[in-house]
Amino acid sequence: MTATYTFDVFSSLDGYGGISGGDWGGYWGKQGPEMLDHRLALYETEQRMVFGANTYRTFTQLLASSTEESVRDPWVTRMRSVPATVVSTTLQGPLDWPDATVVSGDAVDVVARLKQESEVPLRSHGSLSMNRALMAAGLVDRLQVTLFPVITGQTGDDPIFQGAADFDLELIESRTLDGNIQELVYQPTLHV
Repeated sequence: MTATYTFDVFSSLDGYGGISGGDWGGYWGKQGPEMLDHRLALYETEQRMVFGANTYRTFTQLLASSTEESVRDPWVTRMRSVPATVVSTTLQGPLDWPDATVVSGDAVDVVARLKQESEVPLRSHGSLSMNRALMAAGLVDRLQVTLFPVITGQTGDDPIFQGAADFDLELIESRTLDGNIQELVYQPTLHV
């Protein structure tokens, strides 16, 4: 049996995963109770997180030093309690994550092996360059985009799909949260 792999990402309407500067705040200031409850529920089922080294470092730095309230949301705390694999050629254990292991090697090889060996679904939040490579290799089963109602043309950073291959997307789930946030779940297929 092959485990399902979900690439989970937050995005502005214009395709950015983050902001540099500005006064947006967490979630671009658009989160509401429905979105936060839904995120918490996503982590109720047994699963394994998969992170690239840069995203892992970002999460641990934010969690260690941030006073931003969104970093302390219950879903983030629950995500941190889920077993995790960090794919890295530079990090070494032990990691500052309750149940995380470092696996050295190429992400495509590591995740292909995880998909074959894991008895639980795999989920990655962020890790943009790693997940673009995994999509190109056909290893991403579900692309979950939470689309926030903002355009960050001046402050957007981390373009989610910059440099990615071309993909056809089949919409398999959609929902509106808090009346203005869209969650879209696609099955990606490399466009040939």
